[in-house]
Amino acid sequence: MLSPTIAKLLIVDDLPENLLALAALIQGEDREVHQAQSAEAALSLLLEHEFALAILDVQMPGMNGFELAELMRGTEKTRNIPIVFVTAAGREMNYAFKGYESGAVDFLHKPLETMAVKSKVSVFVDLFRQRKVLDRQLQALERSRQEQELLLAQLQTARGELEHAVRMRDDFMSIVSHEVRTPLNGLILETQLRKLHLSRGNLEAFMPEKLQAMVERDERQINSLIRLIEDMLDVSRIRTGKLSLRPKVFDLSQLVGGLVENFTAQAAALDTHIAIQRCEPLRGEWDEFRIEQVVANLLSNALRYGERQPVHVRVFRQDDQACVQVQDHGIGICAANQQRIFQQFERVATQQASGGLGLGLYISEQIVNAHGGRILVESEVGKGATFTLQLPLATREQQNDQARATSA
Repeated sequence: MLSPTIAKLLIVDDLPENLLALAALIQGEDREVHQAQSAEAALSLLLEHEFALAILDVQMPGMNGFELAELMRGTEKTRNIPIVFVTAAGREMNYAFKGYESGAVDFLHKPLETMAVKSKVSVFVDLFRQRKVLDRQLQALERSRQEQELLLAQLQTARGELEHAVRMRDDFMSIVSHEVRTPLNGLILETQLRKLHLSRGNLEAFMPEKLQAMVERDERQINSLIRLIEDMLDVSRIRTGKLSLRPKVFDLSQLVGGLVENFTAQAAALDTHIAIQRCEPLRGEWDEFRIEQVVANLLSNALRYGERQPVHVRVFRQDDQACVQVQDHGIGICAANQQRIFQQFERVATQQASGGLGLGLYISEQIVNAHGGRILVESEVGKGATFTLQLPLATREQQNDQARATSA
């Protein structure tokens, strides 16, 4: 079934009576006839409308029908409009040849034959409609092709993301199996050794000082397992949006000082030390447990990758930010990796073996972001790294007041 598109027809003749007669002959409900008494008026209509057919009188004062046809063929907008000439001249072949050379597709000779005119016009109207239907179908096919290309691109992106997720899963399982096996192997070996001592009646192996060492080794292995499990639970909470904060007012300077004291023994075991530059009490409203977790991670990394060089810690205020700065003088981090280290399962230095799941900095950044703060890193390979934790000093109530004032 043909499209109900209205077909516009152009008739050009310098005699009004000819225009009226031809218009009456070709008019129809599915057609719209436009009339012009000169080539100039016809050009104006041609630039304004899309015509299914142009019927031109050959003999007109000024620009004749042949000249108008040549102009139409030389214009992009009108070059494909079918042209039918109307002439009262004889049927000499040379005259017809000139018309076809100008771009005509047919000739109508005066006096016009009613059925012939209607039939020919109907053919061109039907062709126009079929072309419009075909154009719409081609446009629909092009849209479909573009949608398919977009869908294919989305599928390729999804495939890449899926492959990345599978690699991350495999890496995660590999890391977890290795990291969990280490403390478990220690506990298994300790248990087997104690069973061996008991089976042989070697009670001297359980003297108080030896038993104390056993308990300390067990505690270290158990704490390693707890830390791994907590890291995995934190990642799950972050992904599901369930990382809750319990803010309260506390002194950040005091918290960092206590952490540095706790790390003193670990630093001494590495033949180094942590130097802290204290500041006046720096009180703010944050989740104390989570901020302690972040600072502890920064201190642990500084000792791990600090090449047994002293670690320097500063606590200071900068404008409306509370800052904790942890600086080591170790292997450093290249510029290309300074953002990558905050991703899941990434290590501070891949070329150096280290424990953990590679989640510490990822979790730390998520915790700090949840507080409205950020973690900055400055580093050069071989020149150590400086991590700066920035936290807003304003309390939650003050932040809400500021937000209300800004919106007002």
